[in-house]
Amino acid sequence: MYYKTTLESISKHTVPAWFEDAKLGIFIHWGMYSVPAWATPNYELGGAPAGFDWLKNNPYAEWYMNSLRIKGSPTYEHHAETYGTDFPYEGFLDMWKAEKWDPKAWAALLKKIGAKYIVPVTKHHDGLCLWNSRFTDYTTMRQGPKRDIVGELAAAVREEGIRFGVYYSGLLDWRFTYSPITKDNDTNAHENCTYAYADYAYNQFMELVNLFKPDILWNDIGWPEKGRDDLIKLFAYYYNAVPGGLVNDRWSGLWQDYTLREYQAGESDYKNKWENTRGIGLSFGYNAQENETHLLSHHKLVSLLLDTVAKNGNLLINIGPKADGTIPKEQESRLLALGEWLDAHGDGIYGTRPYERQHEKTENGVDIYFTKKEKALFVFLDNVPAGDSTIIVKGLGGKADSMQSMDGKKLSFAAQDQDLAVSFKNITPDHFPLGFRVV
Repeated sequence: MYYKTTLESISKHTVPAWFEDAKLGIFIHWGMYSVPAWATPNYELGGAPAGFDWLKNNPYAEWYMNSLRIKGSPTYEHHAETYGTDFPYEGFLDMWKAEKWDPKAWAALLKKIGAKYIVPVTKHHDGLCLWNSRFTDYTTMRQGPKRDIVGELAAAVREEGIRFGVYYSGLLDWRFTYSPITKDNDTNAHENCTYAYADYAYNQFMELVNLFKPDILWNDIGWPEKGRDDLIKLFAYYYNAVPGGLVNDRWSGLWQDYTLREYQAGESDYKNKWENTRGIGLSFGYNAQENETHLLSHHKLVSLLLDTVAKNGNLLINIGPKADGTIPKEQESRLLALGEWLDAHGDGIYGTRPYERQHEKTENGVDIYFTKKEKALFVFLDNVPAGDSTIIVKGLGGKADSMQSMDGKKLSFAAQDQDLAVSFKNITPDHFPLGFRVV
């Protein structure tokens, strides 16, 4: 289909099947904020108590530049003590060498864990471009790593058969501004709401489309007010240039292919496609202040994917590499555990669609999830008690003879009138979700 530069034409675009099937994507936040790697771990986005000053105490390490501009913030105090008050944020760029970065090693890891697409940051709010942009000299080709990070990563992951999207901070670029964002509505009433900045953002997005043909345009926050009339042209150009491409919902309400949930902020609707994104910890950029108490456990990461997929979402889980280009071991171990679980249970995840029943909870706290694929029904049981137990799944008693465990576990199935009794033996504490297929 050829798309015209009208909302009527753009509105005919639908979510491509590859995105419906993919289920697992990897977000990558890597930049010069990975050098200080500092923020105050406190709350998940959307989970802070009333009255908490989120922006002053921001747990997102990639917001270091803005947090530094807020006098008296924990980041400001840390920066003054560690680097001195005269050390500018931009000074971190010369310290960012990426000396151990191997994009092919990243791609191999992502392939191993079962990721079907990635969305790396190409320009975050600090304005640094991680590709060789012709619209600015402030790039990683000219300073810092002296490499085309976006181009090298795109080539590496596509060689592994992984789809490649791009994150771009459309509304915010702190190199165009001077004062900090201290309230949520500051993002819409800032110095970068100019025609000049709107043109800059538009031109760079068009450049990303032409250079990399990304499978996803993942814009952040919103779009400059002065350039919103141009967005329909951008979408039409993109859809025509990249059949099978799609865009997220952060374009100031003008158009979307799917919606987002970030940590606890946002809603999910199983009738419409959505994406669940968060860090393994409380930050997207690497934060050396985080420890095991701030990170999703291996089990909870698997549970998060399952809960998301059963409700018609994709999980875009973030990794925050260190400044040298290595992925922190505590993040890698969780991703590998997720990949190992998917090796056994992927048939009930990839390519599935939501069932009429998505999630139920038993009286003893067991979570039951459902997915479907053509004529197959998949059932997953999470938070099963340790030891021996029997779980009742409503309404599946008539199919007790057609059950198959997905991971080789010896589960026994028996009909109890209209219901199904699933019996387990020797389950270890905090065991990963157990799944079976209704043949």
